[in-house]
Amino acid sequence: MGRRKIEMKKVMDSSSRQVTFSKRRTGLFKKAHEIATLCGAEVAIVVFSPGGKPFSFGNPNVDSVADRFLNQEEEDNTDDRGVRRSGKVVERLNQQLADVVKNLEAEKKRGEVIAKALVKAETKWGLTIQERSHGELVKVKQSLEELHESVKARESDMEASSSLLLLANKPAKETKKTVAKSG
Repeated sequence: MGRRKIEMKKVMDSSSRQVTFSKRRTGLFKKAHEIATLCGAEVAIVVFSPGGKPFSFGNPNVDSVADRFLNQEEEDNTDDRGVRRSGKVVERLNQQLADVVKNLEAEKKRGEVIAKALVKAETKWGLTIQERSHGELVKVKQSLEELHESVKARESDMEASSSLLLLANKPAKETKKTVAKSG
C-alpha cells in the first residue's frame, strides 16, 4: 500500500483522532531526540492530547530547556540566596499578557456599550427586524425613504437660501464700488 499524503485538517472521529495523536506524538518525540543527538541541541516539547493530558520530551530535560528559554536574555542573574530571578523574556511576556488583558477589558466594555445600544434600539423601534412582518418592514422602508426625501428637500432649500444670501450681498458691494467711481 505504501505511504500516501494525508490532507492536513482536523480528524473528526474522536477515536481516530486519538490514534493519530499517539502516532504523531511518537514521531515528533523521535525527531526531537534525533535532532538533539545529531546536533547536540537542547530540545523541549510539550503536547496536550485531545483529552487534555500533557506529554513532554526534553533533552537534557524539559525544565532546564524551558528555564534557559525564559531567561535567555539575561546572564547569570541570581539573588543573594542563589535563586534565579525572572529574566527579560519573562518580563516581556508579562508585559504582553498585561497588554492583552487590557485589550480584552476594553473589548468587553465596547461589547457592553453595543449591547446597551441594541437594547435601546429594540425598545425604541419595538421589535427587531427579524421579528417584524414583511408588511411592517415595507412601511418602515417607506417612512425611511420619505425621511430621506425630506432631508434632501431641506438640503436643497438650505443651499438655495445660502446662494441667495451670497448673491444678495454681492450686488451691494458692487453698487458701492460703482458709486465711488462715479463720484
